[in-house]
Amino acid sequence: MMTNRSQKSQIDSPRPFRLVKFFSFTGLGLVLITTMVLSWVISNYAKKVMLERSESYSLLLAEHVNRQVFLQFVLPTALRYGEIALRNPTQFKTLDTVIRNTTEGLKVDSVTIFDSKENIISYSTIAEEVGVRNAGGKEYERALNGINSSLLMSSASLLNLLPGSEPISSKLMTYIPFRRENPLSERTDDIMGVTKVVQDLSDDMEAVLRLQLTIILVSILIMGTLFFILTQIVTKADQINEARAKERRRLEDKLLHAERLATLGEMVASVSHEIKNPLGIILSTAEILNKRLREQAPTSKHLAEIIITETSRLDDIVREFLDFARPQVLQFTKGLINDLLVKVEQFMQPEFTKNQITVTNDFNEKLKPINMDQNLLYRAFLNLFINAVQAMPEGGTLSISTSLSTEEKKKVVICIKDTGVGISKEKMAMIFTPFYTDKNRGTGLGLAIAKNIIEEHSGSITVTSEIGKGTSFIITLAQQ
Repeated sequence: MMTNRSQKSQIDSPRPFRLVKFFSFTGLGLVLITTMVLSWVISNYAKKVMLERSESYSLLLAEHVNRQVFLQFVLPTALRYGEIALRNPTQFKTLDTVIRNTTEGLKVDSVTIFDSKENIISYSTIAEEVGVRNAGGKEYERALNGINSSLLMSSASLLNLLPGSEPISSKLMTYIPFRRENPLSERTDDIMGVTKVVQDLSDDMEAVLRLQLTIILVSILIMGTLFFILTQIVTKADQINEARAKERRRLEDKLLHAERLATLGEMVASVSHEIKNPLGIILSTAEILNKRLREQAPTSKHLAEIIITETSRLDDIVREFLDFARPQVLQFTKGLINDLLVKVEQFMQPEFTKNQITVTNDFNEKLKPINMDQNLLYRAFLNLFINAVQAMPEGGTLSISTSLSTEEKKKVVICIKDTGVGISKEKMAMIFTPFYTDKNRGTGLGLAIAKNIIEEHSGSITVTSEIGKGTSFIITLAQQ
């Protein structure tokens, strides 16, 4: 039975949102991958557009430099000296002045002019490069053939944006042929050399990388927020679903328990009804027999008294069975819980005195009347008092208090505390179970009946106990 119940609990465990969680995490991973790809595509497109514009700008700039060099340096120098000889410091200085004046204020890192007859740098704004051979590469050869070309030298990645990393470096080198112009300022096919213009695109490249990083971070932030919200929704739904599953199992257990009690109650009611009538006859007969024995055989009258005592005890047990089995119809009236407790105390006073039990009261006099079935609650408190007396066979103190709940001001809390033998943890789980008792006499229905009555008043009863120190029953009832 326990195995089947355990399997049922496992089957009933709330798992419908595990698939949602799986899709959430999977979706987050896919979004992150998509974000990376998207940022790469966007940054590449931005880089491509930047390079195309920079290359166009560089070509125009190089052509402008060529024209200014031809007009302001080549023609005047050829007319004055009859030849171009950059080994001549005067000519070199004149060319340097023309180029620097032409590129002043423009985003130009350096300008280099190669000789047309051999791959050697005839002029450069970087003095150390003048005279260097074979520095042109394939782009130099292509320019000699009349083809413009550009080469990007870049070391830039997202890692370069980290503190302490190498600075971003990106340079665009544009090679164009340096053509001779005719008197009408039209370019001819006569190539006099190759001009290389170098632009520093480090700032632009950094801007592109920062755009890529921004796209990634914003996407992660947005998707992280959405994922967090989705996780909270799923978690909340999980909690609601789990609570509903627990409530369903609790109701199923309660229904099963009610069905068992109903079946048991029907059996008890039937048997008790059949027993009650013969008991009544036996009791009446014993009372008549007791009267006759007093007159005719006084020494034997104790036998009749034993029959009467035990028959009365059996009648009380049968009545308790019937009270447990019989459906209770509550008759609500307004009343003070303090007054009801006093009535039960007055009824139990002889038992308290007999068992050397001291009663102390701590009643809250500000409690308002509540709706209750006074007869049923009287029976419930009576059972609790009887249980307390039985727990203190050598005497003790019974403390009774009433107060308002600290959590819900509209609820009344009744505490019945004894200084008896206490209840072990193993027995505490069973004390409200019908027919369970650890006493030699009794039906084990007293606490079960008390619990049923309190719950029918929409209240609750809990118990705390410590072996050798006593037990406390805490009852909570609605004040209105």
